[in-house]
Amino acid sequence: MEILWVLIALVMLGFVLLPVLRRRRSAVGLVPPGHPDAADPANYGFAREEELDVRMPGPDQDLLDVLDLVQRTQDYRAAQQLLAGTEADGERRWQRVQAFAGAASLELQQRPGGVDAVPGGQWLRVWRAEAPKDAGGAAVHAEFLVQQAWRTATPGTDEFRIIMEEAKAACGEAALLAPGDPVPYIVELSVARGLAYPREEFEQLWLKILDRAPAHMGAHLAALPYWCEKWHGSRELAYSFAEAAAARAPQGSMLAAMPLFAVFEHLPEVNLVSGFYQSEVVTKAVHGALHAVHSARPDDPTQAHVRHLLVFFLVRGERWAEAMNQLMVIDGHVGALPWTLSPDPAAEFAVYRALAVAGYEANGGSPATLPH
Repeated sequence: MEILWVLIALVMLGFVLLPVLRRRRSAVGLVPPGHPDAADPANYGFAREEELDVRMPGPDQDLLDVLDLVQRTQDYRAAQQLLAGTEADGERRWQRVQAFAGAASLELQQRPGGVDAVPGGQWLRVWRAEAPKDAGGAAVHAEFLVQQAWRTATPGTDEFRIIMEEAKAACGEAALLAPGDPVPYIVELSVARGLAYPREEFEQLWLKILDRAPAHMGAHLAALPYWCEKWHGSRELAYSFAEAAAARAPQGSMLAAMPLFAVFEHLPEVNLVSGFYQSEVVTKAVHGALHAVHSARPDDPTQAHVRHLLVFFLVRGERWAEAMNQLMVIDGHVGALPWTLSPDPAAEFAVYRALAVAGYEANGGSPATLPH
């Protein structure tokens, strides 16, 4: 009897997987690497997988130059100067704080130190010691602690709680040093999720951000997970939060794309519904995100976040030409959802890029027909 149940299960699994595999190979035209008909992303000027930058979602040459200098010399002062000259309530400051904190956290992971070895990220410790009243250094330190908690500890454990409590105190200190800066409060949104703030306390934190930067896309991206089903809310609360943000989005704001992020946060782990990515809820969210990027200011750094997520949904929805249009803008950087959820973001991005190229060419596209 047990053998019969196993056979039935295998047959059912075959019914689920076979159409997917057939669809991918026929519609997309995938062939083994090296085959004469294999689609080559290099034909479109795309970066090789090993060249993809996993540190940020899009280009920021000033940040890259400073990061390279700081990590090469272990002197924090270039980072201090860059943050001091970055607009306090803008999106770029939030991204740069994240990048500096992430660099220090990754350094520490790679070089934890020892009896005779200097641990990685030492430049951040020196920054805090030598310039304790510097608002930029305080914000980077708070974000560093948050990233350390998620990177090195398990939510719900004492170790995780201790690091997050330290991060919460660091957020408070950073906020006192820069009263008008929303970034310390945006950093605390992750603390709120990790420590399970009561809803009233979370909403009070959110109001502090709205008072300082009501249309801050980064803040909304950081707040959304709290309202999601897998954390402290529900699908309905997350959709409501995202749709309210989109409804009040000023012209040129990326907030119109928030419903797509809410959809992504609630994707089923196993999708057995045919055409899910062509469904009304997904299509509507994708159209909102496309509208956002088409009307965005060219210098808006958060549009890269939206374009990366669009690639995911457009490829899944077999909208190959539109996916290629997004790839032409963002290729080279992969430090954004959904790729950062993978242990190897560059490889995950490269798979979707290859699917987009193959699908585009299978439907008559070529480098010559793609607008530049």
